[in-house]
Amino acid sequence: MVKLATARDCRAYSLGATGGETSRNRRWEYINAGVYVFAAVLLLAGFLAQLWPWAVSTKAGLAVAVVGLLGVLAVNAHDLLAHVAGVDYNLGLAGLDTQFVLVELAAPAVQLAGAALTLVALILFEIQMERGHRRGLEKHGLNLLIAGPALWCLGSIHNMCQVYERANGHVQILQKSVHIPFLLGSTLFFIGGVVNRNDVHGHSSHSFTLLGRSWAWYCLFGSLLFLAGGLLNLLKVFKMQQMGGRGLEKLRGGAQERLSREREGKVPLILEEGRRGKHGGNVGDTWAPPAPRYEPRAPPVPPPPEGSYKDAVVSGGN
Repeated sequence: MVKLATARDCRAYSLGATGGETSRNRRWEYINAGVYVFAAVLLLAGFLAQLWPWAVSTKAGLAVAVVGLLGVLAVNAHDLLAHVAGVDYNLGLAGLDTQFVLVELAAPAVQLAGAALTLVALILFEIQMERGHRRGLEKHGLNLLIAGPALWCLGSIHNMCQVYERANGHVQILQKSVHIPFLLGSTLFFIGGVVNRNDVHGHSSHSFTLLGRSWAWYCLFGSLLFLAGGLLNLLKVFKMQQMGGRGLEKLRGGAQERLSREREGKVPLILEEGRRGKHGGNVGDTWAPPAPRYEPRAPPVPPPPEGSYKDAVVSGGN
């Protein structure tokens, strides 16, 4: 239910980092993948506690699941910012590469919205347990338990529809191995929300619990799939770091060339002046003043040689 590492070489693992900070980039990407695995473990523990027969464990498990969703929310936000930072925050490249908008930007944004809605739903149910039954909170919470996973499914479908033409085949296999568990897990969360809503509306008594055991089972298996996808993503990050960026997908439609020219144009002023003096023109996309126009001049008239027509006229007059 998250984009995580992408097979495109424009991904900026460390936000705002330069090309020389390779170790820092790798550290940020490993942190991003590790936080997601830890969040999936918290979700798994929280929903497992929902199946225990004690009421205290139900509240504690819901609180643990809320913390896990906060981690998922942070990872989704990092992914969205990292993809934008990968193109130097130049959203004008979106017109040259439609897939960049539909997948690289839309998928993390949709996943972020889904995680936020699911988090709000669990918080509403936590309030229900603390302050008692409230009809309005119950209705909104049940609806959000469906809307949030529905957005997860939509984002997972975005990820599955991504096409790589020039990426390494091994990288593409790793990419799909991460997307499939996320899609299946999101589907289980969505089915659990629908089943739980039907169970609640099927019982007229308010003593019926708002979060049934069927919902907890669906979410438990969904969290297992999220954990599997997170572990596979760790493996993918390790393989991609070992490759050193080779064999990854480029931006299409001339977007990669435009991004490269813009990055090459951002050089210090001294180097820029030196390149201008050497090449006598523009460097990349930087502006250089126009060179003065060369206009040919007429050669100077040489003085008349000795014994010329002028001397003859003068001598003749004498």
